[in-house]
Order: sequence, then C-alpha cells, then structure tokens
Amino acid sequence: MFTGIVEEIGDITSLTPSSPSGGITLTITLPSTSSLLSDCNLGDSIAINGVCLTVTSFSLSPTPNFTVGIAPETLRLTNLGSLSVSSRVNLERAVRADTRMGGHFVQGHVDTTAKILSITPDGNALTFRFSPESKQVLRYIVYKGFIAIDGASLTVTKVDDEEGWWEVMLIAYTQEKIVTAAKKVGETVNIEVDMTAKYVEKSLEGYLGRLGEESGEGGIALLEKMVERIVAKKGGSS
Repeated sequence: MFTGIVEEIGDITSLTPSSPSGGITLTITLPSTSSLLSDCNLGDSIAINGVCLTVTSFSLSPTPNFTVGIAPETLRLTNLGSLSVSSRVNLERAVRADTRMGGHFVQGHVDTTAKILSITPDGNALTFRFSPESKQVLRYIVYKGFIAIDGASLTVTKVDDEEGWWEVMLIAYTQEKIVTAAKKVGETVNIEVDMTAKYVEKSLEGYLGRLGEESGEGGIALLEKMVERIVAKKGGSS
C-alpha cells in the first residue's frame, strides 16, 4: 500500500533483459543525500512510477541504489517497458502503520496507461490533459476525485466522459517533485484510479442485484425508479 506522495526521483543506471523470461532487471540510483533506502530490506516493496515492485538487491555506497525485476506482464500493462538508461522515475516506499496519509490509498496496481493530449501553462502551474488507453476507467474518474498518475496522487480538475479525457493541474512545487512535469505531449503515464470507487461500484451492483431479484426487476430499472422517486419528492417539496 502507498499514499501517492512521491518521496524521491531516481535515475535508471542499468537495464538488463532477463532471458529467457522476457522481463527486465532495473537498477535505480538515488541522489547521494537520499534516505529512501535507510530502512530497506530485501523483499521490500517500492513503487516505481506507480508500479509496486520488489527490491531484489540494494547498496548504500558509493551511492544509494537498488535493483528490481519486472515481469513481461507488467511491461505489457504499464509504461515501464518504455524506460531506458538515464530515464527518471518516481519512487515511494510502502507505507508503515504510523505513516501520515498525505495523499490517498494507492495499491501500486496500474489500471491502464494514458497518453498526454496537451500541456497548458496557467500562471506558474501546468494543466495536463490525459486520454486513457482503456476507456472503461473513465467511470471511476470524477471531478475533484483522486487519481494516481505515475504513482503521484493528484486531483482531477476536469473530466469529459464523452470525449474521453480528464485534466489535472501541477503547481510549481509539484512540478519539481515528480517526473510527469518533464514529459511531453504524446508520452504515456501509468494510471491507477481510486480503489474506493471500485468497491462502491461492486457493492452497489450486488445490492441492486439482490433488490432486483426480490422485486422481479432488473437492477438498472430499479435504480432508475429510485432516482425518479427522489426527483419527484424534491419537486413536490419546492
């Protein structure tokens, strides 16, 4: 589990194909002043651009660095396959029980990738517009809701379901702390939607399904009737 608050930006200093699996092994080097690995143990989880990966080796000298293995399936579902030596990545350690929740609950399980459609300056801020590869995630993206972009917890400032895009704004401080700010139009990012929306959807589907079975009506038809009653009640009390 993560919070979406990026702790460090690391540099990829080694990328090796893992034959015959088809995966890759990455070595990520941190700034000499970084404390990210100060309490590290083998097998720990670190989110790399929002993808939860396992530390397979690490060293604190001469400069802090660690290694992870990435499976073929992860490369297919995320943007990690586009990384190369010298690429920069967002990093966050898994949360502890006493961690302050500054962002939102992030699992490190990418739902889809998204393409940057536009980058628009707004004072010293930047507005990024994204279009997801899988349009199905749009039902979980709401105005002022949470979303994890390359592992960074951000707030949705605008969403258009019909055209299939949403926007976030990066203030000057955030631009210095995450790799997304340096990306260009056409590049991709990893997307993880707020897991709360998924739980609500599943619970509601189950609830409506049970009511539908009891009433002999479909869940959607039942929901429409409930909404109609609420609207009629409000109209009658005005």
